[in-house]
Amino acid sequence: MTNPESRFGKFHANQSLLLLITWLVIVVASSILPVVGIVLATLGFIFVLLLFVMGIMNAVNGKAERLPLIGGYDIIK
Repeated sequence: MTNPESRFGKFHANQSLLLLITWLVIVVASSILPVVGIVLATLGFIFVLLLFVMGIMNAVNGKAERLPLIGGYDIIK
């Protein structure tokens, strides 16, 4: 059963949404830029993958730690 008022759940949903937006920005930017886009896509994929793993590890361990560089924003309140 889920709890829509869970602060822990909202925190990690917010972090996931920020990660999704970051990934979308990287994909769009890398598709617009012809040669630099390949490097941007590769580095962006590695960056998003590392943040994704960090987020999963934090959630599994019951921690509410913000992701580096992108975690300082709150979209879901």
